[in-house]
Amino acid sequence: MAVLPEIDLSLPYISEGLEGVGGEIKQQPEHFVVEEIPSYNPSGHGDHLYVNLTKKNLNTRDVQLKLAKLFNVKPEYVGKAGLKDKRSLSTQSFSILFEREKPAASDASEIIETHVGVKVNWAKYHDNKLRTGHLRGNGFDILVTGLELGLEEAVSRAEAIRRRLDKTGIPNYYGYQRTGEEGENTVAGWQLLQGEKRIRNRWLRRYLVSCYQSYLCNRYMAKRVERGLFHTLLHGDIAKKYDTGGMFWVEDLEAEQPRYVNKEITFTAPIYGYKMKTSRHEAHELEKNVLKDAGITDEQFRELRAKGTRRPGRLVPRITISASNDGLRLRFQLPKGGFATTVLREFMKNDSQYD
Repeated sequence: MAVLPEIDLSLPYISEGLEGVGGEIKQQPEHFVVEEIPSYNPSGHGDHLYVNLTKKNLNTRDVQLKLAKLFNVKPEYVGKAGLKDKRSLSTQSFSILFEREKPAASDASEIIETHVGVKVNWAKYHDNKLRTGHLRGNGFDILVTGLELGLEEAVSRAEAIRRRLDKTGIPNYYGYQRTGEEGENTVAGWQLLQGEKRIRNRWLRRYLVSCYQSYLCNRYMAKRVERGLFHTLLHGDIAKKYDTGGMFWVEDLEAEQPRYVNKEITFTAPIYGYKMKTSRHEAHELEKNVLKDAGITDEQFRELRAKGTRRPGRLVPRITISASNDGLRLRFQLPKGGFATTVLREFMKNDSQYD
């Protein structure tokens, strides 16, 4: 039996040295508002009914299962572009495949509002399923409450952090929602890869393995920040263009570093898997050492069909800050895959409040 390596969930701040505001989030769902930014709009014809809805105190998987049961279709016939927190006021779209009789969009909307307990904003047919990643990103409007500081001091601290982040960008860590608040998802994923745990539910099995992949990606990011390598490209990095998404190996550091500083490109971090495109040279040394320390091999990923991919290493959101009667409000947008809590922790500096 393999020995579980130490699970280190700590993540260094990129705004280290600047005092945070403290406080709490999600005291009420209305304090954490998120809205999907779609990649495309439904055409109005096809067999997949796209339903855009606003939910409160329901996670995405719960709604997916409720919709499947309501319309008597298989859960896999209900598509979604991403996962949203339960403790939030979230607006997102789902697609429902109707193979035979298709209800009118207006009728389906009324049924959903009555039986699922959500607000339907619109419903329209399209010719393909809504799949993970079929969105540009998410917009967030978040209220930080329970501040022990005066609002004026809180705004002053937050603005100082914002100015720092505007210059540096933010490490694109996975949030605690993925790794588990105490690392329980991470441990379960490791056990699956080691063959020490069996789970018949395919969705749960894939999810837990992805949680461990997320943990390893965070360890890579943490090492990069701790070693002062977040502010620079490395020889052999796989870089990604912010505007087009194009990716390439960094061979000419002198030519590419100014583009990194100007936020035209970012390095990418490894989501380890048996088909992941690997970096080269200096960057590859850091990348492979993280996997070596974890005691995991590509073959173990292959056995569980965990292909792997690359993840943008740096977020560069435009953040606006304002005071409200109840606390400090932050508004920003993130690309798909970005976690709002990753941004918030830089301002709050109290990771323990997520426990």
